[in-house]
Order: sequence, then structure tokens, then C-alpha cells
Amino acid sequence: MKQPIPTNLILGFLGVGKTTAILDLLSQRPEGEVWAVLVNEFGEVGIDGALLEREGAFVREIPGGCMCCVAGLPMQIGLNQLIHKSKPDRLLIEPTGLGHPSQILDTLTSEHYRDVLALGPVICLVDPRRLEDARVRENVQFRDQVAASDILVANKTDVCTAEQIAAFDQWAEALEPARRAVFHTRFGRLAPQWLEGNTDLPQVTTPHAHHHHGQRADGETPVDINEQPWQQVTNQGQGHVSVGWKIHPELRLDENTLMAMAMDDRLARFKAVVHCLEGWRAVNVADGALSVIATEARDMSRVEVIAAGALDAQVLDRQLRAAAGLAD
Repeated sequence: MKQPIPTNLILGFLGVGKTTAILDLLSQRPEGEVWAVLVNEFGEVGIDGALLEREGAFVREIPGGCMCCVAGLPMQIGLNQLIHKSKPDRLLIEPTGLGHPSQILDTLTSEHYRDVLALGPVICLVDPRRLEDARVRENVQFRDQVAASDILVANKTDVCTAEQIAAFDQWAEALEPARRAVFHTRFGRLAPQWLEGNTDLPQVTTPHAHHHHGQRADGETPVDINEQPWQQVTNQGQGHVSVGWKIHPELRLDENTLMAMAMDDRLARFKAVVHCLEGWRAVNVADGALSVIATEARDMSRVEVIAAGALDAQVLDRQLRAAAGLAD
């Protein structure tokens, strides 16, 4: 294990492709090196962590809100356990796209980690298409993620127009202070050399502009999937609501019914790793784009939906139960 451990934050707004980017980085790690990932999701069921583990990395999840809500003791406990278990050569941290980075950076640069972590460049992914939406440009989480970054990366350029990419470049060039580097990429491909060096620790635009996430609506402690084969959990905050499910792996879902649910235009995100009738599938929907790939078997199926505004959890539960052949 390198000491201090090279550490990078991978930031980005909801659905920009952070998990895909980290998967790509893990596939490029030097032979013999151990990498660890601390991942935080707005939802409660840990889908990103399940996907990342397939690349052989040590993964520790902090579910249920944004990492900055738990940047004190809960984050430190998870981080300490991850370091102790994996003894990594590099640490990657993926906060939720609905979080603010300032408190995370404060924790990582505190005296507790001064000799343990070497904080490298903070990378922020941006979808150039989203810059056309004033609500995104003015969103405090988005602004703070950009402001906290050393390196900006325009992702998904394969689905952007030349005008959208040019608008991104113009926007990035106007940022003050200037970013250390600005890159274009597609499919979340990041160059490993972008991780090298040290962060400049830029000041975020509104370091105290933070609204804590709400408490779990269910308030229940998770139970073993064999004891309760169908579990639903919810979370809310930052103007968004999530509904998630953990489902026993022996319950198999109809893929077509699941796809119809995934493409509901009210949803900001749909993520799932599920046992379908045709086999295990990893499903992702962001900005109306659907991705479905075959994946290996898991200990349970996991489904998560996120929306801006209210969701009827009971209606969604009935839809998913119908996909599993459990309709009333």
C-alpha cells in the first residue's frame, strides 16, 4: 500500500456517467495494484457499488443521501474500514450527483487524514447537453461541483452536437478561476494520467449552501433478504425523491415490463441490477437513454428510481411486483 494513498474525487451531476467512468478507470489500473472505491448514492439499495465490484475493486458504500450529510463520523468510519480492509494503492471517491463537495474535501484534508491520503486532482464530469438548461447551470450542487474541480471533462460527446460541444468549451473557458485542464471524452473514458498530481483545492462557490437530505421514509433497519424477500426503501432531499427495492434473487422479473417502467419520463434516473427471465441484467436510464447489458449473478436484485418531485411509491411497487409476477 502506498502511503499516503493517492486519492481522487470523481464529481458530476445526476446521470452524467460517474460510475461508468470509474469502471473504465478500474479496467486500466496497473497490474498488481489494489484500488478501492468509496461510493455514495442518493438512494438506499447500493446499485453503483454492486456494479463496481465486478471490476475486482474493494468497494465501500455510504447509501441514503449525499456524502456531505455524513462527512463526519459515518464517512470516516466507512473510509477507515475500506482502507484497513483493502490497503489500496489508490482510492477513488464517487459522491452522489446531488451532493456538495466542500464538506467531503474538508474531511479528506483534515488532520485525521493528512498523513494517510494524498488528495489528487478533483475531476468533474459534465454533460454538455445539460448546459442548455438554465436550471442545471444555476443549480447550487452543480455549480459547487464545478467550482471544486481541478479538471473538467465533457462526457457523452458522442451524443452531443458540435454546437453543444462548442458551447461547453466557451462556458468552461469563462470559469474563474480557470480550471487546470478541460477535456472531452465519450462513454466515461478517463485517462489514468489525469489522476496524477495534487489538487489545488479550489474554493467552492457557496460552501455553506447545503440542505440536508430528509430521513428515510420507512425508518426501518434493513433485514436479511431471505427473511424478507421483497424490500422497499425511500429517501428524499435536495428536491429529489428515490424509491428503491431489494428483491430475492429467486424472484425473476419480466424484462419488457421492467423496461416500460424504466422509460417513465417522470424519472430522472432508473438503475437496476436484476434477475430477469432471460438472465441477469444491468439496466441504466439517464436523460432518456436506455442501456441494458448482461451481467453476472448477484446476491439479490436491486432497483432504484429517482425523480425531481413526488413519486407514488405504492404505484411503483405494484408495477414492479407485476414484472415479478406478483400482481394482485
